[in-house]
Formats: sequence, C-alpha cells, structure tokens
Amino acid sequence: MPSALPIADPAPLDGLLPASVVDGADARNLGVYIHVPFCRVRCGYCDFNTYTSDELRGAKRDDYASQAVAEIHQAEHVLARAGLPARAVSTVFFGGGTPTLLPASDLARLLGTVVDAWGLEPGAEVTTEANPDSVDLDYLLALKAAGFTRVSFGMQSAVPRVLATLERTHDPERVPLVVAWAREAGLDVSLDLIYGTPGESLADWRASLDHAIAQQPDHISAYALIVEDGTKLARQIRRGEVAQPDDDLAADMYELADAVLADAGYGWYEVSNWARASAAAGSVEGAVSVESPESHQGDGAEHRSRHNLAYWQGHDWWGVGPGAHSHVGGVRWWNVKHPAAYADRIAAGQSPAAGRETLDDETRRVERVLLAVRIREGLAVNELTAEGRTAVAGLIADELVDARAAFAGRIQLTLKGRLLADAVVRRLLAD
Repeated sequence: MPSALPIADPAPLDGLLPASVVDGADARNLGVYIHVPFCRVRCGYCDFNTYTSDELRGAKRDDYASQAVAEIHQAEHVLARAGLPARAVSTVFFGGGTPTLLPASDLARLLGTVVDAWGLEPGAEVTTEANPDSVDLDYLLALKAAGFTRVSFGMQSAVPRVLATLERTHDPERVPLVVAWAREAGLDVSLDLIYGTPGESLADWRASLDHAIAQQPDHISAYALIVEDGTKLARQIRRGEVAQPDDDLAADMYELADAVLADAGYGWYEVSNWARASAAAGSVEGAVSVESPESHQGDGAEHRSRHNLAYWQGHDWWGVGPGAHSHVGGVRWWNVKHPAAYADRIAAGQSPAAGRETLDDETRRVERVLLAVRIREGLAVNELTAEGRTAVAGLIADELVDARAAFAGRIQLTLKGRLLADAVVRRLLAD
C-alpha cells in the first residue's frame, strides 16, 4: 500500500454508498483487508503507509484494535444500507506494516469481528503478513486457534549483506525456524522475496531462491525492487552512496526465478506470484489454460493467494485502517493516512475515508485489461476493443502473447510478455 493517496472526490462522512454498487453483486466475492500500520523500524526502500513508535504523534498502538473494530462495524452498516446481498467473506488479509507487532489476541479479536459481521465462507482464506523475527510458535498457534489459515513471511533475501542494504532486521537463519513453527501450527506458508537490490548479484539471488525453496512453502512471491521517490534508498542513490538498480540484471533475475521455481514444482499464476503444485506447475511455457482458478481446486491451486486474486479479478473488498483502500461495485475509496487522524475520525463516529471515486465504464474496462492480463488465465480477446484486437497479431509476432492461447480466444503472456507486461497493456489499450 503506497503511502501517497490519490486526489479525487471528497468522501461522505457517513460513508454511505450509491445504489449502483448493488449491480452484479451476486457475481462478486467479498474480502476484507486490515491494515496494521506499525513497524519496529522503517526499511530504507519502503514507501508503504507505516509508522515507527516515534512517528505516531499521539496515536497509540494499544488502541488500534478497538478503532479497527469500530470501522468493521461501520462497514457492516454501510454495506447493509446499500442493499447489497448477504455475502459471507471469502478472504481476510492482515497487511502492513507488521501486523504481528500486535498481540495475537488483537488479531483474533479483529477476525472475530469480521466473522460476527458477515461470517466466513467454508474454506475461507485468512492470512497475516509477518516478519520472521516478529512471531514464535505460541503466537502462530494462537493465530491458528483464532481461525487463521495462512501466514506470509517477509523473507526478502537469504544473503545478509542484501538484507542489510534493504535494512531488514532478521537473520536469514530465522526463516527455517518460523516456517517449521507455522507448519507445526497447521498454517499454510508463503514467502515474499525481493530481487534487484543494489549490489545483489545473480548468484546472490539464486542463493535466496534456493533457500526459500528448501523450506517448501506453499507459495512464493518475488517482487522487483522499485525505488520510490521520498524513500531513504532513493536519497542514497541520488547522492551516489548506493548504485541504481540494473534493469537488465533484474530481468535476468526474473527469468532465473521462473525457471528455478518451475523446476521445484511452483507454477506462476500472476506475474510476481507462484504457487506450489498448482495446475500450472510443470506445464510448458505458453500452454493454454482458460479455466478459472476455482476450477482447479483440489489439484494445488488452493495455494494461490485468493485474496490477491480478488483484486486482480475485480471483486469487492473493504480496507480497514489508516490509508487502506476499498472497492465495492465500481466505487473506490481510501482512508486518511495517519493513525492519529484515523483515530480522530473513528472517535467522532465518522467514516475514515479521505476520498473516493466512482469508476466510469471506460475506467473499469481499462483496469480490467490491466489486471486480467497479469494473471495466467489472461483476458478474453472479445473483451478488447477493435483496436485492441488488431494489436494482438503484433504481440504474437513479438513473442509477448502466446499464439495458441490467442487463437483459442484468450490473451496470455509468454515469459517475455511477463517481463514487458506494462508494454503489452499499453498496446492492447491503444486507440
């Protein structure tokens, strides 16, 4: 969740939604994202809406769970007032920041409030992010007892000097311990990696991949480092203290990740995400696969992050907490950023939303193309405009889009296409 919020229309203080959000609601899932905006230290590359203890300016971490509970109650009221059909929640995701800086009892209380408000679908996915040094076995056992199903550890790298450049505080040898504890607790495990850190070699990246795979997680995310304006890392690069990341090396790292993960039984299902023993695992690059992720249940696709898939597929979610974003039926809004401002809104019984926008048909179409192209199942060719369909032949010729899939009626990225996904989208959307 980037720290900068968009500029749009003011949000009503009561948070009520227009009647239009009901249209098509039966076909959309409901998810809940809970943002916990606290970190022990701020990593130099991070642009997320997070705060260390000396940045809270009067807000108290101990009060946060009660404030978030109050927003969940607001959400229950707003969704009911909008006339939306009763829908049990399909996914809950606690992100941050470091959610596990809160006591496990706070996370359990928040999840319990979600359950009381809407209930959970059978087999619902409930995830929390965690730093390897922020949990122990007892904490993970408490999460499992509360109803959590999954934990996503911010491993980032297995190379100490790379972690030092990123200003991550954990020892890489902590990762096998926390994964083992999560397994003992009965939780599915995801590991998050970052590649392209200044000074990181291809050999370093291979070591991190091997270390992650050795833990046999269910899911691996690998994100290219993005140097965000305003971060400490950006200032270090500008002053010449740290080298600028090398885009060509980052592309080599992505290709290496895809090959190594495929050999280990992980199949890509979104540009930056791989799941163990998924329907895609072991398949050849470019193979046509037009089924939905849900149709693969039982063959390993349950290890995909269903919460993140809901974002890419345009479902509904309510984002709780400072700076959290929400989307319901084509209406998008975002909360005030600072925990103190958030606390003031909640205490006043007001919506914490800072701004919102109602997406018009053209914006929704553009976002549909932008997001659907990133996932393995891709986008139906007939969802493109005539100009977009005309671009497909050139994308096939440039080996960015799989020819067999396109002739079968779907836009699916090749490995080269994944490296240039933004360029593919621009060509599909060109007038």
